[in-house]
Amino acid sequence: MVAGPPAIASMVEQMGFRVAVCGEPPEDVVGPIRERLPTAPAAEASVLGNRELFGRLATAAMLPGLERIVAGWGPDLVVRDPCEYASAVIGHREHIAMAQVAIGLADVEWGSIEVASAALEVHRSGLTDEVRLTPYVTRFPASLDSSPFPDTRRYRETPGYPMPLPDWWDGSTAPLLYVSFGTVLGHMSMAATAYRVALAAVGELDARVLLTVGRRFDLDQLDAIPHNVHVEPWVNQPDVLAEADVVVCHGGSGTTFGALAAGVPLVIAPMFADQFANGAKVAASGAGVTLGSGAAGGRRRPLSWADGSPLAQAIETVRRDRSYRLAAHQIATEMASAPTIDELLMDLLAQ
Repeated sequence: MVAGPPAIASMVEQMGFRVAVCGEPPEDVVGPIRERLPTAPAAEASVLGNRELFGRLATAAMLPGLERIVAGWGPDLVVRDPCEYASAVIGHREHIAMAQVAIGLADVEWGSIEVASAALEVHRSGLTDEVRLTPYVTRFPASLDSSPFPDTRRYRETPGYPMPLPDWWDGSTAPLLYVSFGTVLGHMSMAATAYRVALAAVGELDARVLLTVGRRFDLDQLDAIPHNVHVEPWVNQPDVLAEADVVVCHGGSGTTFGALAAGVPLVIAPMFADQFANGAKVAASGAGVTLGSGAAGGRRRPLSWADGSPLAQAIETVRRDRSYRLAAHQIATEMASAPTIDELLMDLLAQ
């Protein structure tokens, strides 16, 4: 059973799992917080996201539904998103086996728990320490992700069978660039500018470009789309990564480490949240280039028109220098050496 807010219901059902819809904070409360995240100073943004949104508002909204699920369904193991604390409140209280699955770098998530602590301790004194001692399950490689969690377990996703992409480029065999700024950006007012900057940067390149914008973004906000660019709301990421030469993204963990697991080098333009930390790790590993937009000189700002030329130059650099792909392949080999998620979950259940 998968429990979460209403937005996940159709996706979970399509994957064949039972879904339990729980509550979520109202959009008129979440919206202003979301808009502040890319522009607020780092410490303030962390408090807004980790303590107010996840630790307080989302936890309170999820608790009633999860209480009913646990009481009526009796799970043997609860596998939780580290930013979803309602299940931790209930699971630790009821002595149910727990695991938390990483959605970001371990150091970042350890710090996020510290920021959320004031909201967590309202539910039960000592909950912060209980969460940190829970088995921490991550697909991220140790070379990029040293972990402070005392019980850290790494896994690999079971390889699927990617489907060929449709011929959206009329028979062109030019290199494929995949551009994605994730699903959250489409909810933000800065999304249109970010996508326009990206389109301007890739429009003159000798490449096929696939841009995904999420299901909430209105394509009418874009200017004319270059002839070499195809835009989709969403595509199956493994299908794209099987063919991509370079991934251009904002450094979200799903896209970043999905690309690295496939051995695809990256160009990262971080804008908010953990994207700066992810971008720094990728740049240090040699598996990609990270732009200075957003964090240069301690500033945080959205992608702007000043980033268009540096973005295009970074793409060309990563395409032409094979060292970036070789570094990405090395990380992919490390990630592939971990146990499968099925093996790891069976170990957790056995314990």
